[in-house]
Amino acid sequence: MVYSDLIEDKIDRIVEALQQKYSGLKNYRWLAIKELEQDREVCAKYPLDLPEVMDRSYEKEIINEKFDFIDEIMNEVVVNKEERAEITNRVDAVLTHRWLGLPIFLVIMAAVFSLTFLLGDLIKAYFQQGVDVFSQAVTAVLQSLAVSEMLISLVVNGIIAGVGAIVTFLPNIFILFLALAFLEDSGYIARVAFVMDGIMSRLGLSGRAFIPMVLGFGCTVPAIMASRVLEDKRDRYKTMLVTPFMSCSARLPIYVLFSSMFFAQYAMLAAYSMYVIGLAVAVLTAYVLHLFDRKAGINTLLIELPEYKSPSLRTIFISVWEKVRDYLTKAGTTIFVASVIMWVLLNFGSAGYTTAMSDSFGAWIGRLVVPVFEPLGLGYWQIVAALIAGISAKEVVVSSCAVLFGIPSLNSAEGMGTLVGILGASGFGALNAYALMVFCLLYVPCAATLATIKRESGSWSWTVMSAGFQFSIAWILTYLVYHGGRMIFA
Repeated sequence: MVYSDLIEDKIDRIVEALQQKYSGLKNYRWLAIKELEQDREVCAKYPLDLPEVMDRSYEKEIINEKFDFIDEIMNEVVVNKEERAEITNRVDAVLTHRWLGLPIFLVIMAAVFSLTFLLGDLIKAYFQQGVDVFSQAVTAVLQSLAVSEMLISLVVNGIIAGVGAIVTFLPNIFILFLALAFLEDSGYIARVAFVMDGIMSRLGLSGRAFIPMVLGFGCTVPAIMASRVLEDKRDRYKTMLVTPFMSCSARLPIYVLFSSMFFAQYAMLAAYSMYVIGLAVAVLTAYVLHLFDRKAGINTLLIELPEYKSPSLRTIFISVWEKVRDYLTKAGTTIFVASVIMWVLLNFGSAGYTTAMSDSFGAWIGRLVVPVFEPLGLGYWQIVAALIAGISAKEVVVSSCAVLFGIPSLNSAEGMGTLVGILGASGFGALNAYALMVFCLLYVPCAATLATIKRESGSWSWTVMSAGFQFSIAWILTYLVYHGGRMIFA
């Protein structure tokens, strides 16, 4: 294509300089354009001394002229393009507004999580009833077959209680995935990256770095993999470090359970605050890293904003089905195994099989680590054991609580009331519950995420450092939340 006179004149002068200094090269014009864009690799390989020509990067101008050329072609061959573009521009005038863009994003996400709570909880009750009926039927069958109490306990209190506690949250997870798929396919998610570009650029990151962070609302594993879109290695590493702070769907069961138990009509607000805190911690962490990163350069976001469109039902169905399938697969594998391991740890001790959990190996491990969590208001060995188990998968924290406290129907009104009574008797109240939610939000990511960080970074030391860094941030912030709450509500 032919660029403007200014750009073409600079390209001609660079081509002439390249031909004089580097003979025998192919496609001098392409190299000249890369030189004018100040492409690092080309400039390093073919350095030129033309300060009056390459006085700055002309990448934005070149890209804009390319898009202008594309628009000219599209206007000639695409029907109703102007009308559709006008609608998109009108909507973008509001959704990508300099001051309104971010508040609107937060309001939209608040609406998403309101639906997740209101509709999800209505359907969840029926799932819980199904799990209760299944649990009772299995118990009756095993007792009629004169199966030993230990095996009945393993199947009912271990496997069904653990896996069932996760399956009952499927309606909440489904609605969250559905809403995120709708926003993505409509074209809005790209706008979020654009809106966040101003903030992210001040943190030494491109607005493109916010795309993996938004994906982190669904699952951290693909979010970490999405950091590949960042060209600079330093940007990728910083993005991988802060993305796990975004609240993934695996943490949602924890928020739903503990906010419903301790915050009543404010449950949705308490759960939504986790998403805001996660976003704030990720942004502030990136800012602090930028202050210490002396080599950080200027990051420019170049992204095409697609026209708004009605989401494709087929695309949404495929997206949601894949995520729900992964969720159920995890319930049938990772959470199944974790529930069995947790049951074994809680029902065996130094003297063998025991029905007294306080004498089990799980209780011993929990009490050993309790001093680390006591300053956070989480000095209860059952809670500590659940948090340790949650490293395998965050949903395991909920399934572990079902096993630890021996409540098969944990998500029912009766089950939650029983757990509140047990925890309340030991001094665990609303502030402790909120501290627990904050810690679960920020502490070590799940095993699958750690494996992905290792694969993407190629370094075990970076992976271990990331886990230690996230645990430290979680500990410090939870400490501040717990003791700050005690001072306010004392």
